Amino acid sequence: MATPTVSAREIPRTSAARAREVNEAEIRASLATMRALGAETEAWSRPTACAGWTVRDMVAHEVGQYEELPKPWLMISRIRRGRQAHPELGPLDSHNARQVEERSDVPGPELAAEFARVAPRGARSLRRMPARVRKRMRVSLIFPEGKALPEDSMDYMNSVLVARDTWMHRVDISDATGVDLVLDDHDREIMNQVVLDLALDWTGPPCLLELSGPAGGRHRLGSGPPAVVLRADAIAFARHLSGRPARGELVYEGDADAAAALDAARVPF
Repeated sequence: MATPTVSAREIPRTSAARAREVNEAEIRASLATMRALGAETEAWSRPTACAGWTVRDMVAHEVGQYEELPKPWLMISRIRRGRQAHPELGPLDSHNARQVEERSDVPGPELAAEFARVAPRGARSLRRMPARVRKRMRVSLIFPEGKALPEDSMDYMNSVLVARDTWMHRVDISDATGVDLVLDDHDREIMNQVVLDLALDWTGPPCLLELSGPAGGRHRLGSGPPAVVLRADAIAFARHLSGRPARGELVYEGDADAAAALDAARVPF
């Protein structure tokens, strides 16, 4: 049976109930990836697609992210200390750097064990946030970068970006270490939200995305006959949209200007 073509703008936003399932599934998948590294120091010290971060640093960041979800005061403290230590960086990057620095001496396997403790607790804390708070609280009040998000709300952060950030870092760890990237239905949900965000910001000509692999699908940007068709593995396209180095081929067929516009597109991760 042929894969149906779906208008990317009509992809439904992940609901709070579905987000709980996706967040929990991604935590399990990420933990399995971390545990697959074992105690091998060389694997934990490999560089990742995030400049300056090793695999160990990336996991330290993830532990810090989930640790902060039920403790927002900890996030505020790290933002303040990060700005002091790294005035050359923006609020988000200096905050992330602080997360890594606070666990700079913790070995990789211990970080994985800590992730196993704090990540489920952090995900559970998202459920306790009242809907009116999730929908009304602006991310940009904490991080000015939030103004560039498709939706400047904690609801978007909790239902979409928490899982997306963890997911992309699992891809990063797989790329850096060669650990198998295991994909299932929750990966397709995350990828669909990436495509939706691309569509919401898309002002170019009509395009057809033919994304292969377990997280893939056929998606239409704009209306009318496509000026360009993109054929790529879904994960390769996600890496590209995040601004990461190319890994996997993206094939454009059609109008060169339309292809250039699609090639230049980015989505927040």
